[in-house]
Amino acid sequence: MSSLFDSTPPPPLAEALRPKTIEEVIGQTHLLAPGKPLNLAFASGKPHSMILWGPPGVGKTTLARLSAKAFDREFIAISAVLAGVKEIREAIEKAQQNMAQYGKQTILFVDEIHRFNKSQQDALLPHVESGLFTFIGATTENPSFEVNSALLSRAQVYVLKSLTADELKQLFKRAHQHAMPDVQFDDSAINTLISNADGDARRLLNLLEQIRNAALTPNSPIKVVDQVFIENALTTQARRFDKGGDQFYDQISALHKSVRGSDPDAALYWFCRMLDGGADPRYLARRIIRMAWEDIGLADPRAMQLANDAAQTFERLGSPEGELALGQAVVYLAVASKSNASYNAFNAARAYVAQDQSQAVPNHLRNAPTKLMKELGHGKEYRYAHDEPHGYAAGESYLPEGMPEPHWYEPVERGLESQIKEKIAFLRKLDAEHQKK
Repeated sequence: MSSLFDSTPPPPLAEALRPKTIEEVIGQTHLLAPGKPLNLAFASGKPHSMILWGPPGVGKTTLARLSAKAFDREFIAISAVLAGVKEIREAIEKAQQNMAQYGKQTILFVDEIHRFNKSQQDALLPHVESGLFTFIGATTENPSFEVNSALLSRAQVYVLKSLTADELKQLFKRAHQHAMPDVQFDDSAINTLISNADGDARRLLNLLEQIRNAALTPNSPIKVVDQVFIENALTTQARRFDKGGDQFYDQISALHKSVRGSDPDAALYWFCRMLDGGADPRYLARRIIRMAWEDIGLADPRAMQLANDAAQTFERLGSPEGELALGQAVVYLAVASKSNASYNAFNAARAYVAQDQSQAVPNHLRNAPTKLMKELGHGKEYRYAHDEPHGYAAGESYLPEGMPEPHWYEPVERGLESQIKEKIAFLRKLDAEHQKK
């Protein structure tokens, strides 16, 4: 009879169901389907250093482990969250031992490689180059920013994707059969689990494990799991969101481009996604104001006022009431007439000034508050526009002497700017007539 000390606790469901072969992997068909990059790499039997980039729970660690089997290599795994120089040195020594004693190369897997600093990443380089080990890194962050260029240049980057709803359902069926085959799930319960998993396979398996613990109580086991049971058993799951990482900037980019593209529904979707993920509404308010100035501009000056008013409303009401004002501003900006003419003009003017020399202010535009300045010709021959026909001094130049007209601001034919365009055309016509005289 075995004692309690002899028993080994069962592994977590996510570990128990970790694929043993490439064929068992669910998802990542763009990399693993026949003829796709990783499928071809595994079939060749020739390993190469790689970085697996993708959100949590999509199979980065699994693929790294399977690569060791596919390439018949020893496997060493370290986590950049916990490891330091000591752990790196031990891994290198172990790889050297594998080569010396067994004549086998090693795959060194570094999880969360973006957590290593530059010197730690640099410590891997000589051994990658010598062929002591094949490096595989996993990261949830953009390797372009988080991985040293020297290490990045020696590794192929593979982008992993979140699992689709259909792929998560495949995983659910496999896990259900393994973990609790005698308990039935209705469609609403399955859909709720899939929604809560949010594309993350590990999260789905962890949620299912929670449901199993709640359903299979000794006193009152549950035979059928429905949506109500799911909602009672699970806490609210936050959507996958990283307030400082790629997903954050990807989503604010999607929001901005949806507004620019005049799609109010898409703009609201990304706005609410960011709120749901925990983004600071004040940050969103600042971005909304920026959108008004950059993409609507003078085509609809009311957009700038409304964006500012929405930000002030949020400051007064806070969450969640003030978020309505920001949402309405997003809708207004999306449907407003668009123009980046003044935005482009400002950027062009700044670029010109940055590379130009300091040019003198023409005499007729200079201030002349003293007698000496007047004697020097400051303000001489200045034409007061209000005294001219149409309130415009036709033919007058307000640029430094010799500087050609740059025409930076060219209004579009949308919204208020269509009227501004007509006015500028009229004024240029007056200038042309003055030149003829």
